[in-house]
Amino acid sequence: MTVQINPTTETMSAVVTRAGGSIDGPGSLVDSVIPAPGRPAGRDLLVRISAVSVNPVDVKVRASGGGDAERVLGWDASGTVVAVGEDATLFEPGDEVYYAGALTRPGSYAEQQLVDERIVGRKPASLTHAEAAALPLTAITAWESLFDKLRLDASSTGTLLVLGAAGGVGSILIQLAKALTGVRVIASASRAESRGWVEAMGADAVVDHSADDLAAQILALAPEGVDYVFTPQSAGRMDLFAEVTRPFGEIVGIDDPSDLDLMALKGKALTWHWEMMFARSLHGYDPIAQHRLLDRVAELVDADVLRTTLTKTLTPIDADTLREAHRLVETGRVVGKIVVAEG
Repeated sequence: MTVQINPTTETMSAVVTRAGGSIDGPGSLVDSVIPAPGRPAGRDLLVRISAVSVNPVDVKVRASGGGDAERVLGWDASGTVVAVGEDATLFEPGDEVYYAGALTRPGSYAEQQLVDERIVGRKPASLTHAEAAALPLTAITAWESLFDKLRLDASSTGTLLVLGAAGGVGSILIQLAKALTGVRVIASASRAESRGWVEAMGADAVVDHSADDLAAQILALAPEGVDYVFTPQSAGRMDLFAEVTRPFGEIVGIDDPSDLDLMALKGKALTWHWEMMFARSLHGYDPIAQHRLLDRVAELVDADVLRTTLTKTLTPIDADTLREAHRLVETGRVVGKIVVAEG
């Protein structure tokens, strides 16, 4: 799409979902011309979008269907501030920013987007927009999991099991755990490509989550059980968690299982945490914590402590390209993050 930096434009190009459903359906992702956001008010920023990344939440919301109403999807974004609301104090026009937007507002598959400055961070200066767009949603999820839920810090020790570790969240979570805590990280991966990736992210050991003896592999590395578990998939794994986690251990889940029975965890008095990075924006709960978090991640990136998790860039930002990105994410075999950027 052609991007015009003009906050007063009446319309803009965007990619919308109409019928949702299958990615091959005629209304799954469609190029459209829609009303532009207009000038920002309050603490909103108007951002010109340069790159977006595609996450499982994009696929999930699209697949759930949307009736006949057009909806702009997309949460991760990197771009440039065009204008600021009268109460905005954190950014000025021309600033380069990155963020994961709110579920309740129009998304980032568009030329421009309004976003509350309190959930926006300064783009890492050392990264391109495509490299930066890979990070916000997964970095927030990983940070909150490690430091808000598990309450790890530089003095923390023990063993952290990261399942599905080659995905977007696992890729940055491993880096954060190794850079900012003292825990040992066991990562799971099922292919040579993903195994090499998680080792490059800093994993101390790797197990194969596709094998029948997964529990035995984990316990061979942590005979008394792991202290912490991060999982992007909870359904069907309660018995595994109960077997491989030491008494009074802690587990963080991020998925949406329709029916989850936690009773298998009671015998070891295990603690279950839900992580949802949209909770702050959904409930207006201390949203500026997200701004601080993203700024801290940017500092760590610019100090070469963290690296982008971008593995594939597609161009341009249009329906055909985003459809390709959605197809790839739907395979469940993506290593790192896929980003769609301006051509």
